[in-house]
Amino acid sequence: MNLNMYRNAIPAIQKTSDNVMNSVSTRLDATREQANQALERAENKVHELRGHVDPMVELLASKAQKMARQSLDLASEARERAEKSMKHAADATTRYVSEQPLRSVLIAAAVGGAIALLVSTSRNRNRY
Repeated sequence: MNLNMYRNAIPAIQKTSDNVMNSVSTRLDATREQANQALERAENKVHELRGHVDPMVELLASKAQKMARQSLDLASEARERAEKSMKHAADATTRYVSEQPLRSVLIAAAVGGAIALLVSTSRNRNRY
């Protein structure tokens, strides 16, 4: 009787096993479908965000180029002003030296002596 009972139980076990396998297969298919949908939504979001980021990057690059151009223009203007100022100072010095040669030599000697004294004093302090 036990053997018949096991033989009769085998089809029921196989049916239950098939039902479980079908159920698992159905659940796996549903899970795959949900995963695919989630990936598709994520991909769409990435494309959407990329559509917003690309113009922003171009805008930032354009602003950076504009700022660089302005900085170069400002530097060029500052250089021109410095050149004019140096030329004006050189012209004034040349005029003064040609008009007051003896006074210019005395001033140059005094400035040279003061610088020599400062350098000498500084070296003596460093030795001690």
